[in-house]
Amino acid sequence: MSYDLKPVYSASIDDLSRVIFENEYLPAAFSKEVLDANDRTYEERLSSTRMIVSLDITSPTIFGLLAIGKNPQKFIPGAYVQFLRINGTELFDPIIDEEEIKGTIPDMIRRTEEKLKAHNRTAVDISFSPQKTTVDYPHIAFQQLLHNAMLHRLYEGTNAPVRVYWFNDRVEINSPGGPYGNITAENFGSPGITDYRNPNIADMMKTLGYVQRYGVGIQTAQNAMMKNSNPPIDFNISQSAVICILRAKK
Repeated sequence: MSYDLKPVYSASIDDLSRVIFENEYLPAAFSKEVLDANDRTYEERLSSTRMIVSLDITSPTIFGLLAIGKNPQKFIPGAYVQFLRINGTELFDPIIDEEEIKGTIPDMIRRTEEKLKAHNRTAVDISFSPQKTTVDYPHIAFQQLLHNAMLHRLYEGTNAPVRVYWFNDRVEINSPGGPYGNITAENFGSPGITDYRNPNIADMMKTLGYVQRYGVGIQTAQNAMMKNSNPPIDFNISQSAVICILRAKK
């Protein structure tokens, strides 16, 4: 059994959001015709989508809490994003924006992307016709690396969050847990080579549109950085973390 399907016995069905499940998750996972023809109970639907262990054991799974939980961090304390905007190039420099971003995985992704967009400066060059608009960093690179961090991070045995630290000269996205399974430091980021520490979270993110094709996210981010005239993304890979470093244009 993968870790994301382990039961959380201290939680109950009441800790899952029925509104999110029925209004957001199910319509994304199944067609209206299928849902209309399905006469399963709420509990049966939760069980069939692996949000709870079973009809007999109605404890939510780790996956269920991260997908539709009302307060996932109550049960999985490290499952959040720590965002810092630092006015300098070192951690001890002044912090001008700080937030612990919590909630479900979709909530955390949306709110972290909003932070990244808010700090990403846009420049307009009027010497071009039509005007040429550029940004400090291509947002699609942020998206791909953030989504990868939320999908592949280690949730078991750690209270470390995903860290997104924006310095004046770079942005670092730090994901707890090193490469998993078929992924190694040597083949990390190679198109088409994939493995999943959290396969059910991966399915959920694909269902909700955060992942279009597996195994191409890092190359997509690299291509976007090159097109925006940023240096290539650097990766610091260890057994305990994967750190993606996006550097500002020179």
